[in-house]
Amino acid sequence: MSEEQEYKEAFHDGAQDLDEETLFVVSQTFKALSDPTRIRILHLLCKGEHSVNEIAELLNLSQSSVSHQLRFLKNLRLVKFRRAGTTLYYSEDDDHVMNLLGKAIEHAVHL
Repeated sequence: MSEEQEYKEAFHDGAQDLDEETLFVVSQTFKALSDPTRIRILHLLCKGEHSVNEIAELLNLSQSSVSHQLRFLKNLRLVKFRRAGTTLYYSEDDDHVMNLLGKAIEHAVHL
């Protein structure tokens, strides 16, 4: 069975049984993807890890704005970090959400 078939089967089997925690996590994921700044950050991190300073510079954002958004994304486990000395390097941490983001971008480009 393909991954898409497994997803469709799981989706149809569980569609009626969404508990409160699942609903909350799904809504928070879509909330994360509803903000243009967070989308830009996630899209950049799909291409490789970056420090806060690099993200701020590449996306022309303030460091505090980037830090705030990364904290939000980290709390949802969409990004992770590693420490090198005093610098934190961030990267994507959820292939499912990154695939969803990629599909949404692909869809928008084809409109």
